[in-house]
Parts: sequence; structure tokens; C-alpha cells
Amino acid sequence: MANHYVYIVRCNDSSLYTGYTTDVTERVKKHNVGLGAKYTRNRRPVTIVYQEVFDDKRQAMSREYAIKQLTRKQKLNLIRSIE
Repeated sequence: MANHYVYIVRCNDSSLYTGYTTDVTERVKKHNVGLGAKYTRNRRPVTIVYQEVFDDKRQAMSREYAIKQLTRKQKLNLIRSIE
């Protein structure tokens, strides 16, 4: 059974991108070669700064949506909470 992840990457322009995947390492690699989200293609390289793991896709997708609704300041606080 695969784990499901929600992650945040910091882009080269210091913006933040939140996404969902079952393999964070591979997803970040895809972002960095231009095969990830359209948003990150012109903002490479990206660096993983946050991730959460879930047992099922529904929980992960729900959390991704919730994080995407946060302000930048709230996202930065979330990232700092794990440092």
C-alpha cells in the first residue's frame, strides 16, 4: 500500500508550490527537469521544504487543498514548525 504525500517546494524565485504525490523524491526530480507542474517550469530549481504523509489519497488531497488556502505567511509558519 503506497503512502500519499502533500509537499511544499520553494521555487527559485522564493515562491511556494504545494502538491500531492506518492513519491516525493521523484516528484521533485520531475519539477526540476521541467516535467512537473506548469507553475514550477519557469521557477526551477525547486527545493523540498515541507511534507506530510497520509495513509489514503482522500486525506492527502484534502490536506493539499487546505494548505493551498493558507496565506504565504501561514505556509511559512507551517514550514518553520518542522525545522
